[in-house]
Amino acid sequence: MRVAFGVSVLARTVQQGGVDGIGTYTRELMAAMPPSAQLQPYLFDAPASLWQGATPAMSFGPFARQALAATLPGVDFGRVRRALCSGIDVIHATDHLVPRLRGTPVVATIFDAIPLSHPEWVRYRFKGLKNELWRRTAFWAQQVITISNYSRQEIATHFRLPEERITAIPLGVGSQWFAPVDESVEKAVRDRHALPDRYFVSVGTLQPRKNISRLLLAHASLPEPLQREFPLVVVGKPGWGCEDVVAQFNGGALKHVRWLQHLPDVDLQVVIKRATALVFPSLHEGFGLPVLEAFAAGVPVVASNTTSIPEVAGDAALLIDPLRIDELADAMRRVAENSELAGQLVARGRDRVRAFTWQACAEKTLRVYESMV
Repeated sequence: MRVAFGVSVLARTVQQGGVDGIGTYTRELMAAMPPSAQLQPYLFDAPASLWQGATPAMSFGPFARQALAATLPGVDFGRVRRALCSGIDVIHATDHLVPRLRGTPVVATIFDAIPLSHPEWVRYRFKGLKNELWRRTAFWAQQVITISNYSRQEIATHFRLPEERITAIPLGVGSQWFAPVDESVEKAVRDRHALPDRYFVSVGTLQPRKNISRLLLAHASLPEPLQREFPLVVVGKPGWGCEDVVAQFNGGALKHVRWLQHLPDVDLQVVIKRATALVFPSLHEGFGLPVLEAFAAGVPVVASNTTSIPEVAGDAALLIDPLRIDELADAMRRVAENSELAGQLVARGRDRVRAFTWQACAEKTLRVYESMV
């Protein structure tokens, strides 16, 4: 079986100096996929030179307008049609750039339905376009893969798809999260970012649904000695709608809060592995991969009790109502002050994370491919 596999997002994020969630999914799924799938990477809107490893078998970039047009009705995108359909059994689109091709089944990965379920969290000028692209992606794909049962139900509701067309396949955790970091590397990262001995860490792009404003209030409500002993380290590049949070970071009033923007993978691993706890108070997630990464790293987790997060965390995290600042602060205090509780959470997390591997993700994805030929 030959599968045309979209790597456009991965290539673009590599060019920008880091790999985002879709890029991580693409990279790890490709690496874990059994050879029988015979993946043929293809690119839209990115030069082939950006691809890590062998040159993609099919490259269509950069040409953003044409790639976008390929997802819209009534466009005969002949070059894409001829290249992708030549000897290809299945096309797997990992983002919304789904060419409309006759005769070749398409699998599309849709991570969540946030643009439709919570349009207030989408940049206004992109809202209509994103919604239309994702609707067409869902409509044209013969099968949709998503990353949690929560997202499966949400996609079925908002895209009006029968649930039998949607398969929930959980993400995995990279092996690097289980392995110890070399002492010299760890020291270099600590020195580079002036990391304290103990701290809470939060990871995610700064945007409204990540709930950073309430996290800052929760940390500020802790007793001063506890704030000083366990400062808050926020890791995340600025996103849409984060002006107020960035102003607080830059204003100098947050005495016991550090903001680190985008970190290289190794630095991020060290920052999480050395933390007293990962705090993940997101209002909405399609999955919540940082929770699993912290489990693998042996770090206790405080996380929201909403959307997909309980499905991922199970009983291995302290789950809180993300709208309750007092509840969030109390959970942070308990983990910091109660070493027995922290140890229990670490043990549960290590047990929990064993159920989530990229090999399992790849095998389930391959079964979706096989069902279509």
